[in-house]
Amino acid sequence: MSVEAAAPRSAVRWFFVAAIFAGSFLLFLVQPLVARLALPRLGGAPAVWNSAMLVYQALLLGGYAYAHALARMPARRQAGIHLAVLGAGALWLPLGLIAVDPPPDAQAALWVPWLIAASIGPLFLALSAQAPLLQRWLGEAAPGADPYPLYAASNLGSFGGLLAYPLLLEPATTLGEQGRAWSLGYGLVALLVLACALRLPARTVTAVNSGRRSDPPTPATVLRWMALAAVPSGLVLATTTFVSLDIVPVPLLWVVPLGLYLLSFTVAFAEGRDTADLLTRIAPITVVLFGGIMVAGYQERPYLNLGVALALLFMASVALHTRLYRERPSADRLTGFYLATAAGGALGGAFVALVAPVAFDWIYEYPLLIVAAGLMVPQLYLTPWTKRLWEGHYRSALIGVTAILAVLLLIRLSAAEDGAGLTLIFPVVAVLGLASVGARLPFALVLATSVFLYGGWRMVTTSLEGTHDRSYFGIYNYVERAGERELDHGTTMHGVQLTGSPERERTPTTYYAPGSGVGRAMRMAPALYGPAARIGVVGLGTGTLACYARAGQDWRFYEIDPAVVRIARDAGRFTFLSRCLPDAAIRLGDARLSLRREPGESLDLLALDAFSSDAVPVHLLTREAFAGYARVLRPHGLLMVHISNRFLELEPVVAAAARAGGWHAAVLDYRPSALDGRASASTWVAMSRDRQVLSALTVDGAWRPLIARPDFVGWTDDYATILPLVRGF
Repeated sequence: MSVEAAAPRSAVRWFFVAAIFAGSFLLFLVQPLVARLALPRLGGAPAVWNSAMLVYQALLLGGYAYAHALARMPARRQAGIHLAVLGAGALWLPLGLIAVDPPPDAQAALWVPWLIAASIGPLFLALSAQAPLLQRWLGEAAPGADPYPLYAASNLGSFGGLLAYPLLLEPATTLGEQGRAWSLGYGLVALLVLACALRLPARTVTAVNSGRRSDPPTPATVLRWMALAAVPSGLVLATTTFVSLDIVPVPLLWVVPLGLYLLSFTVAFAEGRDTADLLTRIAPITVVLFGGIMVAGYQERPYLNLGVALALLFMASVALHTRLYRERPSADRLTGFYLATAAGGALGGAFVALVAPVAFDWIYEYPLLIVAAGLMVPQLYLTPWTKRLWEGHYRSALIGVTAILAVLLLIRLSAAEDGAGLTLIFPVVAVLGLASVGARLPFALVLATSVFLYGGWRMVTTSLEGTHDRSYFGIYNYVERAGERELDHGTTMHGVQLTGSPERERTPTTYYAPGSGVGRAMRMAPALYGPAARIGVVGLGTGTLACYARAGQDWRFYEIDPAVVRIARDAGRFTFLSRCLPDAAIRLGDARLSLRREPGESLDLLALDAFSSDAVPVHLLTREAFAGYARVLRPHGLLMVHISNRFLELEPVVAAAARAGGWHAAVLDYRPSALDGRASASTWVAMSRDRQVLSALTVDGAWRPLIARPDFVGWTDDYATILPLVRGF
């Protein structure tokens, strides 16, 4: 091709790159934006998030199916129809949720999909079709050009949108401003699509729409495409869950695995093949060396382990997506190819997000997907010697590997959890794994055995012992030691109960010890509000606070997770409720929505204990949320807010809300001594609209004033960001 012919083709290509990039950028902005819009209205229950994700996946599939249906038409007709669809979608601008509130008895599984689909469905559907549709158009506008590398631009745009929302857009703008900016972006995308449409030829010049089509893929091929897309899609969610629970729960950690997943598409579908081919060659080595070790979970160097887990995800995703790229069909089958990959991605995500929390009591989907990735990544023999071994003596070598693995299993069964036997196993597994790269069945056997030898065996044992409980909120681990029982949610302790006597079992511990802020408030409740005090607690945990209850008081707990309610009521594990408040009223559901349904001035004291983990429910700390607490409290009521957090400095949030709502507030930084037994350090904020009530609580002088940070803008339902609150940021 002459330089003169290549230059116009390059210019045409950049219009398509820009349109695809911008459309994907907007898609990854709209998802968190709509989720933030929905929080105050629908609450933070996982049923809401899961339903929303299903809507997004369904709309993405719908967009790919729509692009696939258009592909049979002449290109100019496709352009006319798609521009009309974009124009119709503009009727849903500016971006926002429709003004409908769910009824009190609304089912999230039905209500949330309807609300989101009605609010953004046409917009999402139109944009989701951009990547496959415009790649087909490029084949018409620039005959002979390979359209598949444009998928790299699509995922690069998605990656940009993923980072831009939490790091740039959310900290700098309100939700209203975000909606208006997104609407302007939608108009820009429509103009870019129009520019691409104007470059389509008047007559079909390729085989795409001229009746000369390549052979259709076989059903087995389509299923393989779906599997290659499903495994990395599930693995990114499983990795996020695993590292958040078992390694280090850093705020915004979910951005990194998802970003690496999107970048893997960019590498795998790039026009230059050197990087993708190199990483794909290395991927089996990475999987077999680190797959089993990562399943072992938390170790002494969590951030090193985090890096290894993310590298494992990225390498596996690049290799699987590179295999997808290598198996891509000709351009006339492009939309069907992307439809199959979208369906596979949806299935992988649904398996991890919806099926696994119900089917498993631990993150078993993580090792299963690691083994699946090992089975499917492209493999080449590492040395001529290993190639000759497996090709010449496959049966004998397989028997030898199986025998060695059986011996390793026996060593593992007889070794202590951290014994020397486990240390000796790794080099043997490493040598076997490297020697079996290129021989898929032996490689899979070594990888599966490695996964089981390390974390798999330990997790199966604990599952059989019944020490795990799992829900859509995470995994709870029950531990019983001499003289105490403990409940952990990942790396966050949820409660400890002393054992040995009824008196010890009724003793409040950890963050709720008598010397803590909430402990002092609960002990003063009879003096402040009389013997019939009405007390509410957001966050049940193990039910520790119930042991401050006194006869005649009216207590209500607000808990979002049914699994926590089951654990707290199980007298075989924790007896705080059964011994201290057996008839406790528990309101199940999002606390903000539950409190909205309570009568005004129906509580004397309300304790908020929902912010100690890394996943802070933002909608419970906005100015509007505190107005709701003021409504449900009596004028001289007391609000206690637990703000202990390893990663976030929440005091400025509460201080800004107190200043905006006219609350008087003080802080107690409780640091127990060795004589305080099982008490834990904690920080509680006491708030009241009655200065005298606050003075009565803080008269001992242990409290300090709550001072607002001048440079911090308080959270509202329209604006919230955690970036200024991350410790060390």
